[in-house]
Amino acid sequence: MISFLVSISLLILGYFVYGNMIEKIMGIDENRTTPAIRQRDNIDYLPLPVWKSFLIQFLNIAGLGPIFGAIAGAMYGPSAFLWIVFGCIFGGAVHDYFSGMLSLKHNGLSISEVVGLYLGSYAKHFMRFFTVILLIFVGSVFLIGPAKIIDGMTNHTFGITIWVFIILFYYILSTLLPIDKLISKLYPIFGGAMLFMALGIFIMLLTGDYNIPELTPKNLINMKSNANETPIFPMLFITIACGAISGFHATQSPLMARCIKNEADGKKVFFGSMITEGIVALIWAAAAMVFFKDVNGLNEAMVENGNSAAWAANEISLNMLGKVGGILAILGIVAAPITSGDTAFRSARLILADTFKYDQKTLLKRLYISIPLFIISFGITKIDFAIIWRYFAWSNQTLSVIILWTITAFLFMKNKNFWVTLLPAIFMTMVCTTYILVAPEGFGLGEKSYTTGAILTTLITISFFLFQKKKKN
Repeated sequence: MISFLVSISLLILGYFVYGNMIEKIMGIDENRTTPAIRQRDNIDYLPLPVWKSFLIQFLNIAGLGPIFGAIAGAMYGPSAFLWIVFGCIFGGAVHDYFSGMLSLKHNGLSISEVVGLYLGSYAKHFMRFFTVILLIFVGSVFLIGPAKIIDGMTNHTFGITIWVFIILFYYILSTLLPIDKLISKLYPIFGGAMLFMALGIFIMLLTGDYNIPELTPKNLINMKSNANETPIFPMLFITIACGAISGFHATQSPLMARCIKNEADGKKVFFGSMITEGIVALIWAAAAMVFFKDVNGLNEAMVENGNSAAWAANEISLNMLGKVGGILAILGIVAAPITSGDTAFRSARLILADTFKYDQKTLLKRLYISIPLFIISFGITKIDFAIIWRYFAWSNQTLSVIILWTITAFLFMKNKNFWVTLLPAIFMTMVCTTYILVAPEGFGLGEKSYTTGAILTTLITISFFLFQKKKKN
């Protein structure tokens, strides 16, 4: 229990201490007019209260990640706590804050366009393609996931396909309508449900007869039942993404960069929402470790139920919070992915609009861009969910690598402290290169993957500095 409480305290402390440091490095001007005011169109550019911007950002980035990812990560044991805390403070929160503020600095540009400004036109063209593909994957994952949960809650009365169509219809509306018509009205409700769920489980962890494992040398081992096949490095760092660092977040930040009224709100909205997500992930990881008696019990239960994090989340919610609280919690679990899925499609629309310089003021023009996205996404739902999730997880973390290098380039060019993103960039580069080399869905190279991953990471780092010095000169 002590390690768990210390972990939450460190996240909160990270917001106030490290968050202030990152804000100073970025440099803000409270008197500078933001894109929300300067380019207001009442569709995507629209000033919102800071509390609404925070809740929308939080729900945009949360999705299934801090719940499902945390449960899957808890199967490794207490080492998951370390990754959530340090990954969130020094990786995720920094990644989210800078990506949001750079978008704000450049008139609310989509993240692919921001990458092009600092890593060159080739990187921009690659990012346009890569980001849209990722967002379609996100939309598809967050289309199937909640559809399966709702289908289970309704005893399979209507079938998954019907719920897919219902959720897809909502996605179409939220993608096309002005941001204040649907998203800004529903998100406070959904946000309340998700935070209520996390708070309720947190209280039960404190008051119930639960023994949360401590961070001791004895416990810092790989506790997964198939430990040899799933080494902590790099598997854990891909498994827990949204609760620590996630490239998907950078695709969402421009949405709120177009709605923030003052640059000083950036820390609350971008850094704060990531810290909040880290706390939610910690709570779910701790709950998963104790609800099934211990980490070994969690592993056994997950194997028996097809490694379904959705099943585990359902069991934890209903049993720890009671019937009424559990139902509300399940609603939170359903709302979380839906509120990330809808903004994933919205972000894809905006990226394509920025790419082709296609005006989005009329509904018909927004429809032209959106229809192909939904058709492709529906087709992807016919692929095995496990396959989609694995490739989504890797591509998601790979995107975070590109964003971290982009931010490092910005800081390097501006003669600012670039070490705050350089070190996470190098670490995550090593994680992603090693993962695709060692994973069964990758090249499956075994032990050779670590040496090869280190070599590739070194070459990428050297190439980055050579490119930046040449560009600076």
